[in-house]
Amino acid sequence: MPKLTVCFNMNRLLSLRFIICNLFFLVACFSAIGQENWSASLQTYQGAILPHSENIAHLITNKPTGFLFSVNHKVDGSKEWHHTYRFPEVGFSFHTQNNHNETLGDLYGLYAHYNFYFLNRRLQFRVGQGVSYATNPFDKETNFRNVAYGSKFMPSTYFMLGYDQPRIWQNIGINAGLLFVHHSNATIKAPNTSTNTLGVNVGLTYHFSDEDQTGKANSYVDYPQQIRYNLLFRTGVNESHIIGMGQKPFYHITAIVEKPLNNYGAAQLGAEVFLSNSLKELIPFLATSFPEEGMDKNTDWKRVGVFVGYEWYLNKLTAEGNIGYYVHDEYKKNGSLYQRLGLRYYVTPNVFGVMSLKTHFAKAEAFEVGVGYKL
Repeated sequence: MPKLTVCFNMNRLLSLRFIICNLFFLVACFSAIGQENWSASLQTYQGAILPHSENIAHLITNKPTGFLFSVNHKVDGSKEWHHTYRFPEVGFSFHTQNNHNETLGDLYGLYAHYNFYFLNRRLQFRVGQGVSYATNPFDKETNFRNVAYGSKFMPSTYFMLGYDQPRIWQNIGINAGLLFVHHSNATIKAPNTSTNTLGVNVGLTYHFSDEDQTGKANSYVDYPQQIRYNLLFRTGVNESHIIGMGQKPFYHITAIVEKPLNNYGAAQLGAEVFLSNSLKELIPFLATSFPEEGMDKNTDWKRVGVFVGYEWYLNKLTAEGNIGYYVHDEYKKNGSLYQRLGLRYYVTPNVFGVMSLKTHFAKAEAFEVGVGYKL
């Protein structure tokens, strides 16, 4: 467990002042729209960057510190899923991370998050997804040592698990626990070694009302239990691990058979085709420039995979996870298995947008966006 220290340097003080200004602004906004079930929290943390790759060993020189400012709204019980998931909270959060390393620079992130509660609402689990800004990303002339962040803007995910005690004094509560933050540009631009930060956090929560209001669901909906079919098209841009080859588009086409198990989610079985222009250009480059790699320039760049997965129902927003196996992959340098974590948003009961991250374990391959249709 990292030893907690307090650092009152100028950058940290300015970050704190920025967060406090946002706090007062949001307090004024919430006062105008009603205070029931709203809260705001401010937490500080200190942690360590995990050495998941030897390529970033030279960047791990100090313990990162930061702040996490959050605005939360507890659902009121008017919908079935509010009761199913024990009245979770939805919200937005703003994150700062001072890496105390000039090469890495600092990080600022804006996220949407869910808070789920267990053990009589004393144990809080939060998952947040958003976008982070790196102040000093890789530059081949001025910052070539920063192989962790290849771009200024990048997707970011964080998880938080901790003890939560509301209203211990008037409307002020306390919370403390563990925080895990992942920063990676999903190979949108090379390099992309990424960082994972594990930290200890402590903070205060202010509730805008003396007690939360809850009610009964207006109606209870049974999700269809028959087998259904999904067709998805995902796309985006990425860059190979060879710096300077440039961003190229990719196209992923997926077919899924799903069987709902209950009102919580459905099991998935699927197949997909991967068409990556970065891989199409990388193969002849490796064959010509690195003959010791043993790469044939006629290696097929197209890949086919099959996977199993699960879609977790949560109102119009759902989460899904897959683990897949390449049944056709002549490139073979990424291994036989791949994984995906993603979100869907249902515009209608049949049409949805999708955002997901495809990886080979700790190595991200593609940040995907797309559309799908459920038959």
